[in-house]
Amino acid sequence: MGMKSATKFAILLVTVPDAKTGRSLAKAALRARLIACANLVPRIESFYWWQNRIEAGTEAILFLKTSRAKVKSLENFILDQHPYDTPEVLALPITSGTQRYLDWLNQSVS
Repeated sequence: MGMKSATKFAILLVTVPDAKTGRSLAKAALRARLIACANLVPRIESFYWWQNRIEAGTEAILFLKTSRAKVKSLENFILDQHPYDTPEVLALPITSGTQRYLDWLNQSVS
């Protein structure tokens, strides 16, 4: 079988303040049919620059799988729903995947 080209799909990385917020955002994006799947990592440590200072804190992170055609709508959705003033929203291209998974992903966001 082997991996197949998946250039029409993307994964968005989105940090959130906590798992509860992540669950809510993931479920809302699923209901809106903007994503096929969300993975939530409930506790990460983040270190970052903010207002000219190095900050540290705990957050959660979402991995949101979608089609590239829905990335802009998903970005707008996240910016509208997210509690942070400057949320992390990074879109990463998916270059390849298994055919069955890619078929499922495509059907889920169509």
